[in-house]
Amino acid sequence: MLEQAEPTVQTPQAEPTSQTSAEELEPRIVALFCNWCTYMAADLAGTSRMKYSPNVRVVRVMCSGRIDPQFVMHAFARGADGVLIGGCHPGDCHYQEGNYEALRRFRLLRRVIEGLGIERERLRLEWISASEADRLRRVVDEMVTDLRALGPLRLSVPAEAFSGAEADSAAELPSPEIAGAASPGAASGEEASAEEVTVP
Repeated sequence: MLEQAEPTVQTPQAEPTSQTSAEELEPRIVALFCNWCTYMAADLAGTSRMKYSPNVRVVRVMCSGRIDPQFVMHAFARGADGVLIGGCHPGDCHYQEGNYEALRRFRLLRRVIEGLGIERERLRLEWISASEADRLRRVVDEMVTDLRALGPLRLSVPAEAFSGAEADSAAELPSPEIAGAASPGAASGEEASAEEVTVP
């Protein structure tokens, strides 16, 4: 007489969740640093072998007053979880009033991103001189901790928000050298094209 096999009972397994937990999140931070102060502090931190969170992608600009609000909005639209702006201390700007311009734009930008549903903690402005490498390390570590608590930034940016060239290109930020010099060349190119089509 044949024995009947006992039915096997399969226990359901929980499906892996796609949501990234705060512990697993490695936030991506775009850092826009002044060439004369904060960028030099980052260089000093590197030569001094200071260890801090490797979540920062540094873009060097000649002055914090050179930072256009579009740089910040472009970083968020392209997937950055936070943007850190670093400049000289008030009164120490190599261009006299550049950091005051940066402060003015920073306050306006915070209001704009809050209106878009982005937490204000994702945008940070710090005055860091060339000798304050330890302060730079502390600021970066603090921002990474804060962004991990906030979680990833989830923005749905329509494709038509970018031009055709940007939509076809890879979702990467420009290199530091290109970022600082792209705007003047583009501006001059626009002026030249405008003069060519002018009818006397």
